[in-house]
Amino acid sequence: MATTAISVPEYLASIWHPDRDYVDGEVQERNLGEQEHALLQNYLAAWFFNHRHDWRIVSLTEMRVQVSPTRIRIPDICLREPSDPMDRVLQRPPLLCVEIMSPEDRLGKVRERLQDFVAMGVHDIWVIDPGARRAYVCVAGEFSEFDEDTLRIAGTEIHVRLADLWAELER
Repeated sequence: MATTAISVPEYLASIWHPDRDYVDGEVQERNLGEQEHALLQNYLAAWFFNHRHDWRIVSLTEMRVQVSPTRIRIPDICLREPSDPMDRVLQRPPLLCVEIMSPEDRLGKVRERLQDFVAMGVHDIWVIDPGARRAYVCVAGEFSEFDEDTLRIAGTEIHVRLADLWAELER
């Protein structure tokens, strides 16, 4: 596919269906999920929304995050603090970014996206692979496969049980 370089203001003024990442002047398509992706995204968004008051968070789906002056990424879900500004594009590092892999996604390509979040200052990133029933974490820039039962952000109450995610896919 041919690409044309555009500026950040042009990208922000454009409407993409579905929305796309912006990387160094290039608009990049994102792999879209199928049912498992959509189910997990809905489940997690509802889980975080239902805990928003207790955990003092705002849960956002497919929110543009400006990770650098020339890069805008769109995580499947991110959490921010309620005191953060209500900007059109997040410019402060979210508390958490969640990427849900689609069948076409490859871990190496996903990790490129994670590096942008890490460079921005995002401390906690979760990657969920519904097809393989696996999860990965990137904490303070260290990426690893997750082999415990509950994803969590250290020092907070924010958590989700993987068994609950996988059970949602079996319904």
